[in-house]
Amino acid sequence: MVHGNSQNRFYLLSVNRELRTVNEGFSMENLIWLVPTFPLAGFLVNIFLGRRLARLWVSWVACGAMGISFGVSLGLFFHLINLAPHLRHLEQELFTWIRIADFKAAAGFLLDPLSAVMILVVTGVGFLIHVYSIGYMGEDRDFARFFAYLNLFAFFMLLLVLANNYLLLFVGWEGVGLCSYLLIGFWFERPAAASAAQKAFVVNRVGDAGFLLGLFLIWTTFGTLQYGEVFHQAEGLHGVLTAPAGGGLSVVTWITLALFIGAIGKSAQLPLYVWLPDAMEGPTPVSALIHAATMVTAGIYMVARSSPLYTLAPFSLAVVAWVGALTAIFAATIACVQNDIKRVIAYSTISQLGYMFLGVGVGAFASGIFHLYTHAAFKALLFLGAGAVIHALHHEQDIQRMGGLRPHMRVTAYTFAVGALANAGIFPFAGFWSKDEILFAAFNGGFYVLWFLGLAGAFLTGFYMARLYFLTFEGEYRGDPHHAHDIHDAPPTMGIPLIVLAVCSVVAGFVGIPPEQGPFHQFLAPVLHHGGAAQAAAHGLAVPMAVLSLLVAGAGIGVGYLFYVSVSWRNVPEIWAARLQGLYRVVYHKYYVDEFYQDWVVGPLDRLAFFLWRGFDVAVVDGAVNGVARLMEMGSWGLRRIQTGVVFNYVLSILVGVVIFLGYLVWGR
Repeated sequence: MVHGNSQNRFYLLSVNRELRTVNEGFSMENLIWLVPTFPLAGFLVNIFLGRRLARLWVSWVACGAMGISFGVSLGLFFHLINLAPHLRHLEQELFTWIRIADFKAAAGFLLDPLSAVMILVVTGVGFLIHVYSIGYMGEDRDFARFFAYLNLFAFFMLLLVLANNYLLLFVGWEGVGLCSYLLIGFWFERPAAASAAQKAFVVNRVGDAGFLLGLFLIWTTFGTLQYGEVFHQAEGLHGVLTAPAGGGLSVVTWITLALFIGAIGKSAQLPLYVWLPDAMEGPTPVSALIHAATMVTAGIYMVARSSPLYTLAPFSLAVVAWVGALTAIFAATIACVQNDIKRVIAYSTISQLGYMFLGVGVGAFASGIFHLYTHAAFKALLFLGAGAVIHALHHEQDIQRMGGLRPHMRVTAYTFAVGALANAGIFPFAGFWSKDEILFAAFNGGFYVLWFLGLAGAFLTGFYMARLYFLTFEGEYRGDPHHAHDIHDAPPTMGIPLIVLAVCSVVAGFVGIPPEQGPFHQFLAPVLHHGGAAQAAAHGLAVPMAVLSLLVAGAGIGVGYLFYVSVSWRNVPEIWAARLQGLYRVVYHKYYVDEFYQDWVVGPLDRLAFFLWRGFDVAVVDGAVNGVARLMEMGSWGLRRIQTGVVFNYVLSILVGVVIFLGYLVWGR
């Protein structure tokens, strides 16, 4: 018996050893590649087989791919939570992608707290938008192509945020730009949609040129594009990187400024914001997915990811903060007078992205990412709510032709109100916690002018969100009377995502309590550097400043209520618009920025291109080629007269040739 027990113990020890070996070989980082793979598989199935599949199967494939990806992302997130903070860094290198001389680039993924937050946002919000699209796009003839593009976009966005080096990030960066072009121009038979897609593509290429310059500078400076190696070298080369170089700016300043040019284009900041409002020509789920929750936040993510470099370049951080603050107030003023429901939300998106850049620009990187996280929920909610309204009103988008919809669309109205309050920064909704952190970080860091701009933007945000809600859902219906009898609320496939996003817009902000020191910030702390922004929770003015921000946003909502609900004040907007007609016209026409670009950038370049075409390409290049061809033609025309087809002439020519040849032999020597 003793011998048998010893054999059993030996057997159990062997089994345990083998299981331990298997578990060590099968670690969670080996699953990272699954996150982007499922959306890619969904794209391949629907793009090649979608026309042969029933719509139910198309939607199951697309939504299932995103749902599984979200499940894997959630599992990876909880795995990171269970690790010690200094161990929350998992890398998976798949293969060597490029190896040329000293240049090496690997295709690899990085899972850390920052990328974990991003993949949860992309897959979580993306899954809800996919489900919503089943109802919204249910009657579209290109149903399968739409879902294929959505899955492809999700794949490239996940590739962008999971990449462990700048080159692979750039592949995802360009991929989402391609998908943006495809989705904005999805209804390509509409000239406005095709034009908007081209505009988005071209404007983003301008920013991407700067981003490429930044990548070239990183390679020439560090000899690598891997995040870990670049950031590790940056700590050791502090003196070299911060020493004055070209133009009086340091090398790291030039690198970060070049990268930020790419972020300006991708995240629609001044002066490259003009593509995003026009992008509303695409289907509403596209607006929610690309231009609210994911793609436009890629620039914020890139700056936060590069925080070790930006903290070495105070001038670059100041540029980021100023661009963000000016964009926030600039876009907010335009949103106050727009009448297209989607364009109001689009300019709100530009403004909120400005707040995110303000946050990272003053060194509060975690606060900027926190606002990115909360903004994804409530802005997707606003766009999807707007889509439900457009769907119910037979594609009417003018809020002046709406009103009185709340009794007919209660789910849409109440969830939209939640999104509007969160966007305005009203307590206790998610936007209050994240936006207030950014404003306080600016004030606490001594950036008083930037803080004031952000505070003014908070007032305008409250005003235009109140205007949008009241003109859409309250008062009397002002639209087509033929449609009044069949106004209906969103179907379940559209209504359930609205409810889920509304709940997220309420509770998402609580993970940031206490400000700057909540669980969200502690989770991100090992990844993000601190750029000098003081801890908000440790400052005695934190609560009074939060109350001030809340009062300012509330004042904006109050003014909106008086102007668009109160009977005695209802004529005030028209009176002010008439008295300030010049100013109103300028703001209504979006400060004529598009006209400026057309007259001073696009027009001159178009004329230059026409001149080079007619004056150089046609006259010189084509002229030289055509001249040679003409010369050959003239020569062949002369020779052609000799080729008569008469045998006697050929015999005579041969005889003459022989005589000449003999004469040369006899007398020519």
